Amino acid sequence: MAMTKAKELVSSNAVVVFSKSYCPYCQSVKQLLNQLGAKYKAVELDIESDGSELQSALGEWTGQRTVPNVFIGGKHIGGCDDTKSKNNKGELVPLLTEAGALSKSSA
Repeated sequence: MAMTKAKELVSSNAVVVFSKSYCPYCQSVKQLLNQLGAKYKAVELDIESDGSELQSALGEWTGQRTVPNVFIGGKHIGGCDDTKSKNNKGELVPLLTEAGALSKSSA
């Protein structure tokens, strides 16, 4: 059930950040996406009623149990370091644009 929900969320949103509201790494990734003007869906696993099931399903699906767990355009990007590394290499904005999370005019 949780796996189906996770895959549904990822396939129906350009960018999904599986997050925990109190996690500084999660806040850092969301802040970066906000600065870039990206549209994204944040799923707060500590607030969702099935958050721990979702987190287990993500671990099974991606091999990553930690948060943030970031997906762009249906592809698993990774966590905070992976997302920031892509941004530092200039790879994040093209990914976000391609996924439709950034309007062409703001890029």
